[in-house]
Amino acid sequence: MSTSVVQSMINAIDKPTIFITPDYVIKAVNQAYLDTYDVAVEVGRSKCFEISHKNPSPCDKHGEACPLQECVNTQRAASAVHIHALGAGKSYCDILMKPVKDEDGITIGFLEILNKIDYAAAESSQHKMIGKSPLFKSMLNQISRAAQSNIAVLLQGETGTGKELVAKAVHESSKRSDKPFVVIECTGLSENLFESELFGHEKGAFTGATTSKKGLIEIAHGGTVFFDEIGDVPMNMQVKLLRLLETQSFRAVGGLKQKYSDFRLVCATHKNLLTMVDNGEFRRDLYYRIAGFPLHLPPLRERKEDIPELVKHFLKYSDYQHKTFSRRALEMLSDYPFPGNIRELKSLIEHAALLANDDVVEIDDLVMLHAQPPTKSGASRHLSLDEAESDYLRNLCETFVGTPEAMAKTLKISTRTLYRKLQRYNLKILSQNIK
Repeated sequence: MSTSVVQSMINAIDKPTIFITPDYVIKAVNQAYLDTYDVAVEVGRSKCFEISHKNPSPCDKHGEACPLQECVNTQRAASAVHIHALGAGKSYCDILMKPVKDEDGITIGFLEILNKIDYAAAESSQHKMIGKSPLFKSMLNQISRAAQSNIAVLLQGETGTGKELVAKAVHESSKRSDKPFVVIECTGLSENLFESELFGHEKGAFTGATTSKKGLIEIAHGGTVFFDEIGDVPMNMQVKLLRLLETQSFRAVGGLKQKYSDFRLVCATHKNLLTMVDNGEFRRDLYYRIAGFPLHLPPLRERKEDIPELVKHFLKYSDYQHKTFSRRALEMLSDYPFPGNIRELKSLIEHAALLANDDVVEIDDLVMLHAQPPTKSGASRHLSLDEAESDYLRNLCETFVGTPEAMAKTLKISTRTLYRKLQRYNLKILSQNIK
């Protein structure tokens, strides 16, 4: 295959693309690739890792899987998520590597196609998912793949793992990114409210319907609908939801006209839907309609390598930018299982930073992790944030010597906030302790 043919082939690809030989040398490059990096490419001399990673040796020598080596070994296309040194700094890229063969079926080189990931970062960056653990990178790879089609995505993961962030990432990385992203909270919706919210209503459809109103499904036309906690939809409403998803057509409450909405479907749940199916609590046909691409979000306890960077990130965008966590405090956080996942980590960081008298947060400031009463089986039970705060304040009320104003100052909160918390937990400062 001639060089001109290869160049024409990669010029037709709208994403950053290069053609490289098995020894990593770049033999052809398109303009999108040249515009991506701030390192000049010398065709026939530059090697891919020198441009993308600014490294003197291949990426597998620096802790990242090499898709080229996988292609060489399997003679099939391979993919990987890497951290590349782009002009604007370190950024995630989803790499697709494809072997290119000549007329005799001999592999003569490889196409490397890049898909820049804008919704995630390895270091602190606002409005992005943060991490660099293997499970985090694997999740990014799946998000990138899912975003490239209209397949229905089912996000499965524990509470606090960031399902709405992932849903937004799927939408913003898709061809529908310039259209609406509409969130439908399934928890607590009654049947009447469910239909009115989803499908809208006509004037006079029910008492109080003084005007016509568009439903969320109609508003989402052309974009993405995110059904959060889909497992909470009652059985009697699941059949109506199934009909909507199968036909993408509906009628407003009180209306006769059939309406149509073109939308991409993303759902999320912390429940085991297949178990619910077996128990008769969730329709099997609805499950297979929404689970075209199941995507598991790993809990924080399975990606502990990400905790230090997440701590920096949450501190950076809080009122405590000037504070840091000591090595021992970070180790303590890494040993904690985080049943509330990232949401719980954020609360713990802000709570500890507030309590810390110094700029360095120590393990003594992590008071919400200290009280771990045993369960009946002998295993430790981790307190909720409210329980830990209540226990801490109860102990403080019994032992602190000084006025409420002094106690509030010690906690670095206002006296009004202190009284509000004491009222919330039905606590009082012992009168003999007030000096």
